[in-house]
Amino acid sequence: MAEYDNRVRSVGGTASTVAVDEGLRAYMLRVYNYMLMGLALTGVTAWVTLNTPLGALFFSQGATGGLTLSPLGWVALFAPLGLVFFLSFRIQHMSVGTAQAVFWGYAALNGIALSPILFLYTAASVAQVFFVTAATFGAMSLWGYTTKRDLTGLGSFLFMGLIGIIIASLVNMFLQSGTMQLVISIIGVLIFTGLTAYDTQRIKESYDVVGRDGQLASKGAIMGALSLYLDFINLFLMLLRLMGDRR
Repeated sequence: MAEYDNRVRSVGGTASTVAVDEGLRAYMLRVYNYMLMGLALTGVTAWVTLNTPLGALFFSQGATGGLTLSPLGWVALFAPLGLVFFLSFRIQHMSVGTAQAVFWGYAALNGIALSPILFLYTAASVAQVFFVTAATFGAMSLWGYTTKRDLTGLGSFLFMGLIGIIIASLVNMFLQSGTMQLVISIIGVLIFTGLTAYDTQRIKESYDVVGRDGQLASKGAIMGALSLYLDFINLFLMLLRLMGDRR
C-alpha cells in the first residue's frame, strides 16, 4: 500500500510539473509576442514618420542637413517616457485592455521619437545594427531563461550603472564630448546586455506569483514585454552609436 501511495504521489508531482512548465512557456511566449509586436509597431511608425509628410509635423531638416524638432516633436520625444512611468505605477488599477492600449501607444510614440535618430544613419547600417542587436538580445535572453545562477545581485549592480549612464548622458548634452559619448555607449552596451538576461530571469520567476491569476498574468506579461522592449531598444541605440554609419 505504501508503495502504491508513493507511485501516486510521483505521478501527481510529474503531472503538476508538466502543467507548470506548459503554463510558463505560454506566459513567456505571450511576453515575447507583446515585445515583438511592440518593436514592429515602433519600426513601422518610425518608417512612416521618416518617409511621409507626417514627419513635417515633428521635425524639419535645416540647410546644414541637421534636424530641428518642432514643439510637437519635443512632445513626441518625451511623451514615451511619461507613458512608461504611467504604465509602471498605474497598471494595477487598469483593465488589461487599457494596459495594452497604453503599451501600444507607447510603442507608436517611441517610433516617432526615434525617427530623427534613424534619419542620421544609413539604412544599411541601421539594418546591420538591428540584426546584431537581435542576435545579442536573443542569446542573452536565452541564457537568462536557462541559467541556474541567481542574477539578482547582477541586476542591482546593472541598475546602478544605468543610473550612472543616464546622469552622464545628461551632462554630455552640455559638454558635447565625443570621447564621453563613446564611453557611455560602450558601457551602455554592457549594461543593457546584462539587463536582458536579468530581466528575462525576473520575468520567468514572476510567473510563480502571477501565473495562478489570469488577469495578473496578462498584466505581468505586458510589464515583462515593456522591460524587454526597453532593453532591446536601448541596446540597439547604443550599438548604433558605436557601429552606425552616418549619412
